[in-house]
Amino acid sequence: MPGHWLVGILGGALIFAAVFSAIRTFLVPRGVPDRLTAYVFIISRYIFDLPWPGSREQRLAFYAPVSLLMLPIVWLTSLLLGYTGIYWGLGASGWGEAFTISRLSLLYLGSNTMNLPGATEFGFSETVLSLLLAAVLVSYLPTMYSAFSQREANVTGLETRAGSPPSPLKMLRRYYLIQGLDQLAEVWESWQAWFEVVEESHTALQPLVFYRSPQPDRSWVTAAGAVLDAAAIVSSTLDRPRDPQAELCIRAGYLCLDRIARAFRIPYNADPAPTDPISVTHAEYDAVYDQLAATGVPLKTDREQAWCDFAGWRVNYDAALIGLAVLTDAPPAPWSSDRVRRRRFFAAIGEARRVAAAALEGQLDSE
Repeated sequence: MPGHWLVGILGGALIFAAVFSAIRTFLVPRGVPDRLTAYVFIISRYIFDLPWPGSREQRLAFYAPVSLLMLPIVWLTSLLLGYTGIYWGLGASGWGEAFTISRLSLLYLGSNTMNLPGATEFGFSETVLSLLLAAVLVSYLPTMYSAFSQREANVTGLETRAGSPPSPLKMLRRYYLIQGLDQLAEVWESWQAWFEVVEESHTALQPLVFYRSPQPDRSWVTAAGAVLDAAAIVSSTLDRPRDPQAELCIRAGYLCLDRIARAFRIPYNADPAPTDPISVTHAEYDAVYDQLAATGVPLKTDREQAWCDFAGWRVNYDAALIGLAVLTDAPPAPWSSDRVRRRRFFAAIGEARRVAAAALEGQLDSE
């Protein structure tokens, strides 16, 4: 019957969607958006945004791991329903029989296929695919947690240098008072390598973006922002020889943030003009300039030109940084996650895109 064949074809399409969702999410070594994975994380975000007991930060610590574990459940359910449609299309006596065959074949190789023509082959493929989809997640969990640990090592170490939450002001003052500004080279080299590793891991394994740091006041996004802002101040404001390593660190940083933002379709300007608006105000910059001067840090005397130079560096990563801070609901930190008023972001991706677009247009409301 045509209706049976149509249901079988729709079942095959559902199976195809589940298999390719796993391939795009874990196996393709580049950021390939997948709608099914995105829907799982969005629906999970709605659930975690509900007013459950405990603090919001405590709930969000479970958001990414729980969402990740929901993926194989969704994939296997898609297989179960897809093969149910196929068995019904092959001539099962009813939906109950088709579902029973699919349920047994999902977990048991060689289950009874009720002598339906071609069902034995489909049953074998269902069992194999179910095992493969479960194996994909299990095999990639060590890879994900290795990348997570590597990311968090630098984030944790930054607290010693830049405080918690991280601040470019604290970082520069501490280096000036304790180690000397010449020792900043070690930071730029380390974080340039960090940006390159994070770009690769967080575009290939996008669920990593939502994994939160072990400490509630840390975030990989705010840490990246603090390092980039410190490098931008060094390159624009400090009265010292030009530091090519700091500039390379900035370039590695904005390439990293831009490419992760692109994976989530967060708008950014890939080739901004130095005079384009940024979310940091002139008054905020002046306050940092005055505090550095009070500490004794050597600064360029032409403050206005220094501000223009700082803005020219910041504009490269401003929108992507703000958008990712919203997307990940990063804890408050100067010049990054404090750019927008704290609220519940029920549609995290859509809100991140809106905020990033507002930052590009210079219409972002800061607290």
